[in-house]
Amino acid sequence: MSEPTSLAGEAQKLDAGDGLAAVRERFVLDDVTYLDGNSLGALPAHVPARVEDVVRRQWGELRIRSWEESGWWTAPERIGDRIAPLVGAAAGQVVVGDSTSVNVFKALVAAVRMAQEDGTGRNEILVDATTFPTDGYIAESAARMTGCALRPVAPAEVPGALGDRTAAVLLNHVDYRSGRLHDLPGLTAAVHAAGAYAVWDLCHSAGALPVGLDEHGVDLAVGCTYKYLNGGPGSPAYLYVRRDLQPRFDSPLPGWNSHAEPFGMRPDYAPASGAVRGRVGTPDILSLLALDAALDVWDEDGVSVAAVRAKSLALTDFFLRCVGAYVPDGRVASVTPAAHAERGSQVALRCDDAGEVMKRLIERGVVGDYRAPDVLRFGFTPLYVGFADVERAARVLARTLAG
Repeated sequence: MSEPTSLAGEAQKLDAGDGLAAVRERFVLDDVTYLDGNSLGALPAHVPARVEDVVRRQWGELRIRSWEESGWWTAPERIGDRIAPLVGAAAGQVVVGDSTSVNVFKALVAAVRMAQEDGTGRNEILVDATTFPTDGYIAESAARMTGCALRPVAPAEVPGALGDRTAAVLLNHVDYRSGRLHDLPGLTAAVHAAGAYAVWDLCHSAGALPVGLDEHGVDLAVGCTYKYLNGGPGSPAYLYVRRDLQPRFDSPLPGWNSHAEPFGMRPDYAPASGAVRGRVGTPDILSLLALDAALDVWDEDGVSVAAVRAKSLALTDFFLRCVGAYVPDGRVASVTPAAHAERGSQVALRCDDAGEVMKRLIERGVVGDYRAPDVLRFGFTPLYVGFADVERAARVLARTLAG
């Protein structure tokens, strides 16, 4: 078993050589070790001033003029273009707005409609059996709406479950409970080989690791912005529609904001061209522009997704080492894959009394979260989590488990 002083010293050296260490100063942090950025990202320090300008000047002084003069009207596409490189997409394919759940519904129904246009008999939706519950609820509703059967399938079993009936497949890039990273390139290729459409949920991967939407030919994707993108609680989600599919994207929620002539007030709906047709109603400007400000961290500091991924793997490797060194044998077990190719940016530990353990950890200044019935989740946001944080978290965990 390693001595705490040895690992603490190693953590200091790793922090000293960390190329992203300076980015930490861009966030509002305190003495708490915050390892819950996979649920809610920390506040970038410059966001409050930007939001104050939106409220006091853009809304308070310019009022209605801000739709044009402050760029409110085009914000969903403009901010979408800022997110695009973080998920490996070219401009013009991402639109920001609505919640992840709403965007999953839009994407999945549109995928089924395209599949059914392609040919008859496409009347089945496959959904990730380990998915976040909302995705499953939405998939069930989408299946009823489109006359499809819904079949839950574990991601690894999707290739064998695909067939002539498959219309669309809804998958999570990273499992929210275990932190397992699924094979987006391979599964997307398998879905396409079966003549179906792939819809990916990127909530637990965007901003933490490379996604490669364009590179791997993903059809449609959705994701939230309040985790690794640090957009704030309830910040709007985004929808990706591959460029060549945009003319065929038939949203089940056609709203005036996605109309070809939004101010024409015509009784008949005519969709706008491009990703704009993924819009629905009036954008949530305050949250949208808070997100816009938060994304400055990536641009102004020249942060690359590749650098973030490298640090993420180093952080999670180090945490697992520290847990192995400090925590008594048999007290916890990692359910997060050890292989880098199968790991997101979190570590999930199975623990018999996980709920009570997490409560005590938070009381001692280490914030992660708990997922029923027995999982401790620790999220590692490389923009502001350091190696000393990791070592301290493992040390406090060991002390907490010891009573």
